Amino acid sequence: MPSWLPITSLLIALVGLGASIYLTYEHFTQNATLACSANSVVDCAAVTTSPQSRVFGIPVAVLGLVFFVGIIPALLPVAWRMNTKLVRNGRMVASAIGVCFVFYLIYVELFDVGKICEWCTGVHILTIALFAVILFGTATLDPLDD
Repeated sequence: MPSWLPITSLLIALVGLGASIYLTYEHFTQNATLACSANSVVDCAAVTTSPQSRVFGIPVAVLGLVFFVGIIPALLPVAWRMNTKLVRNGRMVASAIGVCFVFYLIYVELFDVGKICEWCTGVHILTIALFAVILFGTATLDPLDD
């Protein structure tokens, strides 16, 4: 396993967690301090207050928060050294689900809301980057113990 892998994946997730905390805070404070430009294309408030900002009644920001909190234990250096199916496959499946959800959210932003949120885009980029690092890292690991 490359030595940079656990630290890189953990740093990406921690930055994503920070952005998700900020978006969750903004969601529950009605975007009172949302730092985002607003023009014909970019409008974070329009995105984060749209009807599509909830999935099954749960704010998307909270889902991002749960995703990063949930995946961080699997990104700790000790977890990367564990050679078990549960940890390896769980990390891979969780990150793949995260990327699929990101693609859904990008579609919603572009075609349903018609605006883009800079903060959301940052979380999307971090989620895709995390998936790429996990995919690469998983491919470099030793075969699983039986």
